[in-house]
Amino acid sequence: MDALTARNIVINDTTLRDGEQTAGVAFTDEEKLDIARALDAAGVAEMEIGIPAMGAHEIELIRAIVGLRLKARTMVWARMCESDLMAAVSCAADTVHLSVPVSDVQIERKLGRDRDWVLDAIGRHVHLGRTLGSRISVGFEDASRADPYFLLRAAETAQQAGAVRIRYADTLGMLDPFSTFERIAQLRAAVDLGIEIHAHDDLGLATANTLAAIRAGATHASTTVNGLGERAGNAPLEEVVMALRHVHGMECGVDTTTLPQISALVARASGRPVAAGKSIVGADVFTHESGIHVDGLLKDLRNYQGFDPSELGRSHTAVLGKHSGAHAVKHGYEQLGIELRPDEVGVVLTRIRQHVSRTKRSPARTDLLRFYREALAIGLSEVGV
Repeated sequence: MDALTARNIVINDTTLRDGEQTAGVAFTDEEKLDIARALDAAGVAEMEIGIPAMGAHEIELIRAIVGLRLKARTMVWARMCESDLMAAVSCAADTVHLSVPVSDVQIERKLGRDRDWVLDAIGRHVHLGRTLGSRISVGFEDASRADPYFLLRAAETAQQAGAVRIRYADTLGMLDPFSTFERIAQLRAAVDLGIEIHAHDDLGLATANTLAAIRAGATHASTTVNGLGERAGNAPLEEVVMALRHVHGMECGVDTTTLPQISALVARASGRPVAAGKSIVGADVFTHESGIHVDGLLKDLRNYQGFDPSELGRSHTAVLGKHSGAHAVKHGYEQLGIELRPDEVGVVLTRIRQHVSRTKRSPARTDLLRFYREALAIGLSEVGV
């Protein structure tokens, strides 16, 4: 076993915090509790459950989630300021995450401060949090646009002050896997802290960047169910877990058979339907129509199976459509208890293709039976019956 596969990677799911920051999404209290229970039952090791600075009701709800006494560790998110820290500490979560911008543009244009102020703030607030009995994680907002040498100073400051982890946030989703690897490797060489990758998906690279960060030495991966989050969202839980298994040979302790159900739960609660072709949890990702693919699967699943859908509690499904071939049509009718003659296959396949072009959907059982009756009728007429 190599060093990569030997490491334990912690999934820190932030559906209840960053996921809810998706424009227009607002979970009810019961939905948040249900999502927390589902993630915990699936074996997700850690979850970020809210922002205490939002007010009394948010603190009450966070305490209710903490009160579930989940196996998963809990984290709350706060800005790098004393009022946020005090509100976070009051929630009794396992970890308080303190976030601060580290790019010059955000330090100057958002905070109106300078680099020295950031370093001082990190030292003071981490120390105060520890004095109050909390485990502190430090988040580097907009880390991907920060000066690399300043980022190293910020990480070293966090470690010296007693933080247990730093979070590298690609806040605008600007990185690619190669630059992600380089930057996380540089951090890994500089500090002994846990390193969490928090990747946004603005360029569609959040999962790839998360995998690259882990290969470079990150210990924690920030995810959301279905990739919910600001703008284009975050690295999807289901993609990261399955990709770690099949690309890196790493397990995160997550029961993958539960992922489709969790996806459906979050889709309902968020009002954000999952696209049929969404990797891992989309309704159609194990559905096959192409004649070449169906023929290959019927001969040996390994021909067109990257991973077994049973890992997700699912199975392959073949549908008949415009791209189906004779073998698939014969197999499809065999499932209905009908053995087609060679001359009937062509007639039925023509009917199937006409149906799909007209209706934009695969034929239902009743359609297939009708096509068969039509093929029979044609055959009978041709022999003069």
